[in-house]
Amino acid sequence: MREALFVKQNTEKWKHFDGMQEANPDELADRFLEITNDLAYSKTFYPNSKTTAYLNGLASKLHRSVYKNKKEKSNRFVNFWRTELPLIFLEHKKQIIYALVFFLVSCAIGAISAKYDDTFIRLILGDGYVNMTNDNISKGDPFGVYKQENPLLMFIQIGSNNIFVAIYTFVLGVIFSFGSIVSLFRNGVMLGSFQYFFFSKGLGFESVLVIWIHGTLEISAIVLAGAAGLVLGNSMLFPKTYTRKASILKGAKDGLKIVLGLVPIFIVAAFFESFITRHTEMPMWLSGLILLVSAAFIIWYVFIYPTKIYKKTLI
Repeated sequence: MREALFVKQNTEKWKHFDGMQEANPDELADRFLEITNDLAYSKTFYPNSKTTAYLNGLASKLHRSVYKNKKEKSNRFVNFWRTELPLIFLEHKKQIIYALVFFLVSCAIGAISAKYDDTFIRLILGDGYVNMTNDNISKGDPFGVYKQENPLLMFIQIGSNNIFVAIYTFVLGVIFSFGSIVSLFRNGVMLGSFQYFFFSKGLGFESVLVIWIHGTLEISAIVLAGAAGLVLGNSMLFPKTYTRKASILKGAKDGLKIVLGLVPIFIVAAFFESFITRHTEMPMWLSGLILLVSAAFIIWYVFIYPTKIYKKTLI
């Protein structure tokens, strides 16, 4: 790689690192490792250049900051969700968008397949679920499935299952991102056919107001887990200026942080599904409000808030 291209690809990152000496210790340590990798690359290919001299000085500055801030802060737990996780979302924004696109295309495939193949819904959702829902519709309670189990037991089962799905989707990213894409495709097709099933029964609007009370957070978190898998897989495929080992370690660490950061979202989604969604007779405005607030939170926390945090670090 030519030095000019190397500098062009990394200038903004280096400027950001140069102004973050007061960041939290873990983040400083991560950035120090990134700079030392860039420095090693520069020393190898441009040993006597100004770029190497600059990176050497920046590495020394970050090294001092790491040890100056070595003492763990008492609010480390809060800082993870307030600062660290949003910045990881920003850094891997492309993977999040790719995961969302894969998922939406899969939903469309599921819905179209269900529309043109009468057997497709039963193939995806199972005869038991379809028959039960048809019975509930005939009884005038199409969403009665959410009322059948004890809410506390339902909360534990749903929360555990969703967290497992997120971890599973992330880990599949080790298959060069392809595994996570397959998991997103599978979940997307299932959601698309599931949602079409209710629309085909004339219950589309009602299903949105009921199911997406919990589905907004739950589905968003699964898409983000898929993005975490892409972060892991892409770190293996595209190490860029890092050594492959350093790239994989960083990708695995960032991806795992995303998945762990989703746990509270899955817990809230499981709470909604177990204790709130079952009240299908609630006013339309209330269910709509819960849905909109959940969607607004995801958009704000994943896309808007991280940009604001990043801009603050540059001041």
